[in-house]
Amino acid sequence: MRIFIAFEGLCEPFYISQDQTIQAVKLMVKDFFHLQLIDNKQSHQFLELSYAGATLEDSWVLADIGITPFSTIKCVLKEEDKPVLLVNNTLMKESMQIMGNLYLLSSRVSTLKTMVSMKCGLPVSVFRLSLENGVQLYDCNKLDDYGIEVGATIFLTVWDGWDEFLRGCFMGHKHKIHRCLSKEEPVLRFQLRVALYISAFLGHLELAGWLLKKGVQANKPVGVHPYRAWCQGMDHSDNLKCPVHTAAESGQLLLLKVFINNNILCLECLNPQGLTPLRICIKHKHKECVFYLVTKTWSVVSYPGLSLPVGIYIKIKRWICRAQKYIAVQRFLCRTATFNTRVGDTVLIDGFIQTKPKNKVHELCYFQPSYTLPALCSETVQKENNEFPNEASFPHVQQGAHAQKRKKRRVNTKKAPEAAKNTWKSQVPLPPISQDTNPRPQFIYTSPDASFLLTSSLQSFTRHSGWTPRENAIYCLARASSFTEKPWLRQLGMARNLARRTVHNIT
Repeated sequence: MRIFIAFEGLCEPFYISQDQTIQAVKLMVKDFFHLQLIDNKQSHQFLELSYAGATLEDSWVLADIGITPFSTIKCVLKEEDKPVLLVNNTLMKESMQIMGNLYLLSSRVSTLKTMVSMKCGLPVSVFRLSLENGVQLYDCNKLDDYGIEVGATIFLTVWDGWDEFLRGCFMGHKHKIHRCLSKEEPVLRFQLRVALYISAFLGHLELAGWLLKKGVQANKPVGVHPYRAWCQGMDHSDNLKCPVHTAAESGQLLLLKVFINNNILCLECLNPQGLTPLRICIKHKHKECVFYLVTKTWSVVSYPGLSLPVGIYIKIKRWICRAQKYIAVQRFLCRTATFNTRVGDTVLIDGFIQTKPKNKVHELCYFQPSYTLPALCSETVQKENNEFPNEASFPHVQQGAHAQKRKKRRVNTKKAPEAAKNTWKSQVPLPPISQDTNPRPQFIYTSPDASFLLTSSLQSFTRHSGWTPRENAIYCLARASSFTEKPWLRQLGMARNLARRTVHNIT
């Protein structure tokens, strides 16, 4: 049977039998035109025969496909690039081809993880890459360091126990995601950010809306797993990528609209390379997304009697968010740093074990800062420049008390005047005495005799002054509270100095 083969502008006749296959015809064409087909690790050349617009398979027979004598078959020389690497996705049971050139093998593993993340839609902090023998590929190393060659297969694995959760994210089943959420609050927040990232890549509109209602923000980076927060110095740069960047890369217009309507700050959110969503869409040539983002960027926010460009409005809102975050952090630090610990609490060195208290510690009464003491006397001190008034400026009650104290120092058998005590006790209500029957544990660095030394010192003070330490503290606080124009902390400092002077006069 005589047919014609059209190849690169030539049309040559060939004599073949009707029971020959297309593969045999290709070999005849190759020998006739003296073609050298290239087949190496990087590229592969082959011949393609087509008849009546259909591509002919190698196993087909000419008579079976209805090719009659004097028919013309078109022949084309094609070339295709082979993938540099194959990534076996164990989560979705599929193989991904990583295209490129040999220079990819001399790059770092972090570059390969970025390419894999853009193909499969998983954040780089969720999966890891490893070889067939189980050797893990670290971001800071190069692929050449592991002896990886062209065409090698790399395996992608995710966190243990996350398979069902991630499959629910890929399918967009929020009920399945809700069932797989962790009970630990930090891990829960990380899972929600991962779910929003995947929904932005695949375009799951309903799942994204559900996650936004739960408080997940599209302009916040996914970050790393809380269990790996200790190695932030070795983090992948793509950990700072946000769901809005993923939506811009994949051209998800509806999700971009949802994210920006939910939070206008998504317009100016920068990715690790410093690109906004608009520039990302321009880079990936998503025309409709570019039109929408340009229109939104150059729009105006209107208020009654005021109109602001979106750029200025975003700067103002970003400044307000930073101020609110700073105030929240300061309040949190004040609460934790001031009122969390007390004198006598156990100090744990390693943070793992709980030590049991060996014996009881003497309980000290403390003054509560929220308690306000009334002024002791009606006299107003005129010397505002002197932080601590001298002894002559004190009322007669204090002079009598100090005189009695100096006298008691020589004769320890007399008691302090009851009139002096009753004068300030009647005007100053005493703070409540703690009735806590559960003693606090002692410091782990104190000696066994610390409680005895403290108790003996307090008893010595009472014996020489005639007042208990608690009564003396109330007296000093009452004296300092008469300086109403000074701040409370300054009054507290004055009371501390008065108490120190009392002890000094006794000694």
